[in-house]
Amino acid sequence: MRSVGPDEDAMEHTLDALFARCEPVTRETFDALLEASQASGPVIVEAKKTSIHLAGPKSAFAGVHPRKAGFVLNIRSETPIRSARIRKLEQVSARRFHNELLLTEPSQVDAELRSWLRDAYALSC
Repeated sequence: MRSVGPDEDAMEHTLDALFARCEPVTRETFDALLEASQASGPVIVEAKKTSIHLAGPKSAFAGVHPRKAGFVLNIRSETPIRSARIRKLEQVSARRFHNELLLTEPSQVDAELRSWLRDAYALSC
């Protein structure tokens, strides 16, 4: 797993702590998500107490909230993402939306999700 940031060893320890109570497939799914996100450019992994922010050059473009079997992914967008996969949509400002979905396995990091991540990453530049 590659991360970009000031203290990668400390970050890995924090990520390990966040995923310690999760099923192994949850970490595998996160790693697939991170790899897909890095296709757009450098990603800063900001591990928090109960969540992880994925940030581009200027701001976060996605948030990850680990659960035992999977994680909730929150993706920023300029317009609402219209998909049955989105379980919650919140307009946070005139041109920003938070789109929430649940990921439980690496295969869910598919072409559709990759396109949403590309668009979200572009907003962080």
